[in-house]
Amino acid sequence: GLHLPGNIDLAGNSFGSFPDGLAAISGPDAIPQSGLGQIVLFVGLLELFVMKDVTGEAEFAGDFRNGALDFGWDTFSEDTKLRKRAIELNNGRAAMMGILGLMVHEKINQLTYYNDPIQVDLPIIGVL
Repeated sequence: GLHLPGNIDLAGNSFGSFPDGLAAISGPDAIPQSGLGQIVLFVGLLELFVMKDVTGEAEFAGDFRNGALDFGWDTFSEDTKLRKRAIELNNGRAAMMGILGLMVHEKINQLTYYNDPIQVDLPIIGVL
């Protein structure tokens, strides 16, 4: 897989020294539990303090523009807004199904797609 250059911690462990996929969070070479805790804490803080409607101007659930970002959204008709939101939801669902498929294949074959693309049979995706 692709890894960032440099070290992930002060002990000198590089990003590439940790495995890909689910093995990155469970297994003998997984990131330390304190690192996983930091990730969970960071996501929790984002959920509690950043990703919320602070102005009360949200048009729909998940509208976090807070009056700062527009990019022309307010110029669309209500039908266009509804269609664009439906497209975005469907793209998110498709992405979730895609990553779920890769995770299932990883567990079936006990390897990641990047480790050995020949053994992983993904006829729909093919060789990336």
